[in-house]
Amino acid sequence: MKQSSTDAAQASGLPADEAGTARPLPPQTLAVDYHSVLAGSPDAVLLFDIDHAVLIDANHLAEQLFGRPLAELLQGGMEQLFPARQADGTTSPQLLQEKMHATQQGRIVVFRAACCHRNGHAIACEVRLMRVSASGRQLVHARVIDLTERNLADALRAGQNNLLEMIARGAPLQPTLERMLLMIEGQSRGVLCSIMLLSKDGKTMRSAAAPSLPPAYMALLDGVEIGPGVGSCGTALFLREAVVVSDIEHDPLWAPYRELAASFGLRACWSQPIFGQDETLLGTFAMYYREVRSPRVQDMRLIDMATDLAGIAIGRARHEEELQRHRTHLEELVVERTTALTLANSELAAALSHLSITQDELVRRDKLAALGALVAGIAHELNTPIGNGLVVATTMAERTQALRASLPDGLRRSELETYLAQASEADAIVLRNLQRSADLVSSFKQIAVDRASSQRRHFLLRQFVAELMLPLSATLKGSSHTLQQDIAGHLALDSYPGPLGQVLSSLFENCLRHAFDGRSNGVISITGRASEDGKSVLLAVSDNGVGIAADDLARIYDPFFTTKLGSGGSGLGLHVAHNIVTGVLGGQISASSDGHGATFTLLLPVVAPQAPAT
Repeated sequence: MKQSSTDAAQASGLPADEAGTARPLPPQTLAVDYHSVLAGSPDAVLLFDIDHAVLIDANHLAEQLFGRPLAELLQGGMEQLFPARQADGTTSPQLLQEKMHATQQGRIVVFRAACCHRNGHAIACEVRLMRVSASGRQLVHARVIDLTERNLADALRAGQNNLLEMIARGAPLQPTLERMLLMIEGQSRGVLCSIMLLSKDGKTMRSAAAPSLPPAYMALLDGVEIGPGVGSCGTALFLREAVVVSDIEHDPLWAPYRELAASFGLRACWSQPIFGQDETLLGTFAMYYREVRSPRVQDMRLIDMATDLAGIAIGRARHEEELQRHRTHLEELVVERTTALTLANSELAAALSHLSITQDELVRRDKLAALGALVAGIAHELNTPIGNGLVVATTMAERTQALRASLPDGLRRSELETYLAQASEADAIVLRNLQRSADLVSSFKQIAVDRASSQRRHFLLRQFVAELMLPLSATLKGSSHTLQQDIAGHLALDSYPGPLGQVLSSLFENCLRHAFDGRSNGVISITGRASEDGKSVLLAVSDNGVGIAADDLARIYDPFFTTKLGSGGSGLGLHVAHNIVTGVLGGQISASSDGHGATFTLLLPVVAPQAPAT
């Protein structure tokens, strides 16, 4: 029979208030002031009495994590903090009983489980149980770490990789957009996302994807004409800028559609336009909520990422449509010219000439498409060995931790031999995958510079750098270094994106090779702003690393100059970057260092020279 909180308090010798609720354990009953230890912990901590199955103390972080005041926590045991069942079907009482039994044997038990907030939503947590010494008492110290943010970040990275693979494979646009919207919805509780595309006439918007919004609602918006007072999406498309409506019921932009939104329970809508590489307005991305709500900083980051990814997917789909139109047109020309040849031999020369021109154009476009698919394929191939190595390293780290935890109880020879065998196998797997990655990178470098990459076009600098940062960020996975971008959204260039991307990649690799030698938590920043006269753009790549020695600054652009001789660097990276910036891009490059990092600044003309140097 379950004890009341008063009975539990009396049986355990704990003080109780007038309502019979067990109060926190007095500090003098333990060898240390345990209540103060709990209060100062950076994690949620609970103190559990095994004999009477009740919680006897908790810190304020535990109250926040579970949404329960201290008095409520002390009215029950650990079971109240867990759902009835875990994701694998195990009942939470059974799981806790097994872990508590292992703790009573003197072991430190660490496990992952779903906990439960007071309002009912699940919390992914890591729980660490440890027995606490107290005279005549069996107490367990429980530390609970919220893994929600870590899991969301992992899901976001995996989702981005999957989306890029879908785009590279040429997956249909609607499933790609729906996958992206579901990924964004998984990052924020209660959000409902949609994408509207601007029609070819530039006057109306069409529903493209909205996996969680009511289909009837999206059908009513399909074909609506954009304008300055057409809700969030129609206004954002008309103004070509973000529109944030925190309260649909009282915002004038939603006056014509207020009742429509209310009938579907929608109370807030934030919308941001989606642009292509050539500044073409493609559509709009929107986040709906069923409550009055304003965006936070992390919400704005999600919106920026979603619009960048959507712009890449939509642009790729439209490029494929254009290529298909050319193919169809070519087939029609072949049929037409073949028929004409049967009627008059005199038209043969003209038909063959026209066919040759069209075929050359088709081959050029297919080469560009093939190059994009090749780069995406290499990125996918690199992800596999690097991911394998990371999984093995993570597994061995967990096994090492488990081995270390078993040392106080004594280590058997068989356990050590098993661990050494696993470590040997892990070393072989990691070395094999690292060699595979190195071979892929070496082969990729040999084909990265191609004449096709020197094609000039108009493009938005911020979106171009955002696309470039996706594969660059993948190389930082597993390290403590981060890559940041701060580029104004309006900056546009009429230049050569291929050579520019090669320069930025070379500067990024230079940072990784030289800046963070023996350091952790490095930061690489890419910033961009317009010059005072508006005719140039200042693009800077900086780091907070060890910096560049004054004697080396004058020689960094010399061919084959490197401070890492014998470690794999050729010393050609900055030399090639200097030639591209001053020749192909028609700009200037400079370097500076104050001993606390280095900065490479590119001064690029908004319009590149018409005849770039070879």
